[in-house]
Amino acid sequence: MQGRLSAWLVKHGLVHRSLGFDYQGVETLQIKPEDWHSIAVILYVYGYNYLRSQCAYDVAPGGLLASVYHLTRIEYGVDQPEEVCIKVFAPRINPRIPSVFWIWKSADFQERESYDMLGISYDNHPRLKRILMPESWIGWPLRKDYIAPKFYEIQDAH
Repeated sequence: MQGRLSAWLVKHGLVHRSLGFDYQGVETLQIKPEDWHSIAVILYVYGYNYLRSQCAYDVAPGGLLASVYHLTRIEYGVDQPEEVCIKVFAPRINPRIPSVFWIWKSADFQERESYDMLGISYDNHPRLKRILMPESWIGWPLRKDYIAPKFYEIQDAH
């Protein structure tokens, strides 16, 4: 079933795939990495002015990685704001997705965490570096094929 935003995107010739609705009725769309930045700008202009959350996950061992964006239209006098969920899938080897930091500043730490835990590079992010793990850490801890080291030193632990 196609939602309101999906119909609007089709009407304007913007490539995407509808993934249906979640349990709360929020429309979910899939956008290709190469189309994500331009569609993100269009969504912002369309009124999705708030990035509620960004997260990422490993779809399957050896499979794709996904970056998920929950966007909301915040408008004065509207009790129930319109929401949409955008999923951008990237290949496991050299996963690259355009950063939306310059559109929604709240993407800063969230994209950094996704990079730190899953190794997704967000192109044009101003400070893309590890945020939770030490800079010297090897690997991406939330990938399903990650093998935890048998030993690691915790420095400066009290």
